[in-house]
Amino acid sequence: MAELLSPAGDTECLTAAVNYGCDAVYLGGTEYGMRASAAKFDFDTLKKAVEFAHSKNVRVYLTCNTIPSNGEIDALPEYIKNAAACGIDAAIASDIGSVAVIKNTVPELDIHISTQSGVVNYATARELYKLGAKRVVLAREVDIDNIRRIRDKIPDDMEIEVFVHGAMCVSFSGRCLLSSFLTGRNANKGECAQPCRWKYDLVEEKRPGQFFPIGEDSEGTYILNAKDLCMIRHLDKLEQAGVSSFKIEGRAKSSYYVAVVTNAYRAAVDALSKGEPLPEWAAQEVLKVSHRPYCTGFFFSHDDANQYYESSGYLRTYDFVGVIDGCENGTVNMTQRNYFTVNDELEVLSPGKKPVPLKPEYLINSNGEKITIANKATEKLSFVSQTEFPAGSIIRKPTE
Repeated sequence: MAELLSPAGDTECLTAAVNYGCDAVYLGGTEYGMRASAAKFDFDTLKKAVEFAHSKNVRVYLTCNTIPSNGEIDALPEYIKNAAACGIDAAIASDIGSVAVIKNTVPELDIHISTQSGVVNYATARELYKLGAKRVVLAREVDIDNIRRIRDKIPDDMEIEVFVHGAMCVSFSGRCLLSSFLTGRNANKGECAQPCRWKYDLVEEKRPGQFFPIGEDSEGTYILNAKDLCMIRHLDKLEQAGVSSFKIEGRAKSSYYVAVVTNAYRAAVDALSKGEPLPEWAAQEVLKVSHRPYCTGFFFSHDDANQYYESSGYLRTYDFVGVIDGCENGTVNMTQRNYFTVNDELEVLSPGKKPVPLKPEYLINSNGEKITIANKATEKLSFVSQTEFPAGSIIRKPTE
């Protein structure tokens, strides 16, 4: 059965991914990763993360997928030796020099070729295999038919990984220079300012300072803004094409996002392994996180990966309002995350479960007082419940 691979931007996200059912996580150290904002794992934190993940039979892959400068490549051997000593299961790399350095420094460490390498054909995959790669993360532009052809023409023990959910880049597999040109922030060093999400207008050279909307919308248009990818209804087709790992994008996303999306895809993968249909509640779960309009990317038709939108904002239909810390003698203890009241349409999402309604009569605040409105962020609260929920369960409410 294909692996479910979840993002971990920090320790909280790692815990969410593991608890909500992933088979493996990918995360970034303090260097060499493509998400500067998610470079949260120094070697001490990385070691603890690996120990926790391995205690739950979850693998850990470290991103080393930037294109290093001469100085950075000089420092890579020491960095990867320290990372390997933490117990990581694989390194994700895109630069051929990095691949060679990692293989020569830690020969026993598995190497996964990042989507940043832009692999779209079997010949490239074969050569990377000869260099020591165990897995290739295909470019997002590869369709189902070509995934199948690559699978047929690469070694049987070489794995294929593809992104199945999350944000997409307007450029070919992330090879964009807009951020560097416009802001000086290098996308390939993990610092992308995402100028593809900005609103653009035309300026006529003889009338400087006068801005003209591109299109009929008075607010302007977002001509570079890409939809989000969602393949939860099509995992069977990807597996039949030979995909070994389903990857969820989102190392810069919240623990709520990681938990909900991982839980949904876990249910989908489990149903697929049993030959059962996708549970509809799981398909609906991906609509309960912040997202842009969904598409199926380039897997079936390039027409579905449309880049034109009226807005670059997110769709959000639910608010994450609290996390359950534990249950004891009919009392649920929780930590508030956002404003809610007992009259809201609350629901609880627990690992491996479909969401269930929650209707507490009242809450008890940190002073032992009965309240009906929770309006203090991170306050410890409790309520009476005949149902017990595991620690880490999520409480949320509709936004409307």
